[in-house]
Amino acid sequence: MTMTAATPAAAPAYEPESIASSGYPLAFKFRQGSARPALLAQENAREVFVTEARQLAKFGKEGVVKEGENGSTWRLTTDEGRHLGGDDIAPFPLGFYNAGLVGDVYNRLLAIARVRGIAVDALNVDLNNAYWMTGSFVRGDAVGNADPTTIGVRIRSSANADDIRRLVGDAIDASPAADGLRRALKNTFAIYVNGRRREVSTMTPSTAPDAADPFQTYAKPPAPLAGSGGLDGLIWKTGEVREGEVQKSPTGTKDRIVRNILGRGELLDPAGVTETDSTLEMPGASHFRFKTDERPDAEQGPSGLALASAGIVFCYMTQLARYIEHQKFNIRGVRLVQYTPYALNGSIADGTWKGTQEPVDTHLFLSGDENDETHERLMNIGAAMCYLHASLGAANEPVVSIEHNGAGL
Repeated sequence: MTMTAATPAAAPAYEPESIASSGYPLAFKFRQGSARPALLAQENAREVFVTEARQLAKFGKEGVVKEGENGSTWRLTTDEGRHLGGDDIAPFPLGFYNAGLVGDVYNRLLAIARVRGIAVDALNVDLNNAYWMTGSFVRGDAVGNADPTTIGVRIRSSANADDIRRLVGDAIDASPAADGLRRALKNTFAIYVNGRRREVSTMTPSTAPDAADPFQTYAKPPAPLAGSGGLDGLIWKTGEVREGEVQKSPTGTKDRIVRNILGRGELLDPAGVTETDSTLEMPGASHFRFKTDERPDAEQGPSGLALASAGIVFCYMTQLARYIEHQKFNIRGVRLVQYTPYALNGSIADGTWKGTQEPVDTHLFLSGDENDETHERLMNIGAAMCYLHASLGAANEPVVSIEHNGAGL
């Protein structure tokens, strides 16, 4: 596919507002879709989730996520904790990805249980991610890495142990988000500098047509959709803080800097409303809770796939912001459009139901006075430092444990 030759209008001058300045909730429905994506309703399909994001003040970011071609659109916000110099107002990016994985695993567990007639009296999903970095932001050789995700499923059910083992194993196989963990994806990139798309020479270039600049798409910040009837508290800060004093993250190290993300999921509605408590395992870190709506016939909250898609974008943007700050680049107005394809194929009944995540296509928009080489170097180094691009680029089979009626399987 050939790139389009059109020259987008230059991005307007931009002074970012803060997350709090709008007075809006941390998450809300922005647009109503015409139909819930089939793969969220547990049908075989392929859908592309589109996330449009922009940098707000400091480490704040806003993402607008559309769930497939006909799905609804959700506005989500993220921040970093004080260890990175953020305001700790909204959840950290890795928390989004963690909660998104939890929500999507719930989706597949409940769908398979319904079809197979497995009674579920209680269901909890605990999911932990471990990321680590070596190198230096100052030198520009920092590299992010990911260890295998651990997933613990605790279930109370009258079904026998063999049926529960098959249920959990088949649900992990059917999760498109979990598929992104187990296979190495070759993600693609496009870059736009001062309103014009430039060639990408050091990364796998996107072959997609030009994306629309979020500055042009959203002349006004997204506002909550009136009368949307969403769940209360889609994302909220619980007030719980891990013991200890916040310590500033170093800009470089010869050793591994490990970041453990702890997610504890619970089922608020047996039909498929979930809530995940996600926190960074380090002193002074805040807890945040995320709701997802995985019900096939309802839509009062974003899906797990929407949260996971946004998390990838948010993590990448944090690393871009950190590198711009450390290198003192004259680059501003970071915004991004990401296309994240997911698919489902096979049969729930016979255990062939498989979820797939395809490579992520990232379109980065920057404004600044640096040359093209510097802008592309920023894009490249940001991806190398991004924990979630590292996770998608590696093949790490999740480690799964099961507790059935209080006993390990």
